[in-house]
Amino acid sequence: MEVATDPRQIRLGDRPLIVCDIDEVVLEFLTPLTDFLRSHEYDLLPRSFRLHGNIVSRLDGREMDREQFKAFHDMFFETQDLWQKPAERAVETLHALSADADIVFLTAMPPRHQGVRRRLLDRFDLHFDMIASEEPKGPIVARLHDRRGLPVAFIDDIQRNLLSVADHVPDCLLLNMIANADFRPFAPPPIGAILQASDWPHAEALLRRHFAATPAAASQS
Repeated sequence: MEVATDPRQIRLGDRPLIVCDIDEVVLEFLTPLTDFLRSHEYDLLPRSFRLHGNIVSRLDGREMDREQFKAFHDMFFETQDLWQKPAERAVETLHALSADADIVFLTAMPPRHQGVRRRLLDRFDLHFDMIASEEPKGPIVARLHDRRGLPVAFIDDIQRNLLSVADHVPDCLLLNMIANADFRPFAPPPIGAILQASDWPHAEALLRRHFAATPAAASQS
């Protein structure tokens, strides 16, 4: 599949839609980022649910400043194909779900790195359409879903992205999922209609329950 920058480039079928974030959901992010930083004599400490302020020098313990962080973050994305791998059970679960639903990846990656990401996903047999954009995710999911009378779900590790989708697609199932077990306890608790998925099998169960409970799912079958 190709990379899209406009939701209108994606062609959906008459079936449920799953829109899925990539980093820390489909692909591990915090674990490989930690490995990358350690290769440069830094460490990522699980002290709170953020990156800046938790990256420290392994030589003198000093925190990485914002400019350094931006540079290292960019370096990581440039070489993500050397570090990242799928989250546990992500590949097989997504393929199982794809038999009954359309799957679209929505990543907030800087556009200049989207080619590397596409090749990385394809290497792991994750050949699903991908939208790469740094815009808020709610309007993107709304344009993609386009008020279709079919079930829709959104999975992300960041609460603000889930709340953005909630504002623009009120009938969307919202799943919060975080692959890294060390940082998961520091994430803010789900609010509103957001549900916490502990792993991909749990997410699959919640998705299938949502699709089965949505009247449009039966009428479209």
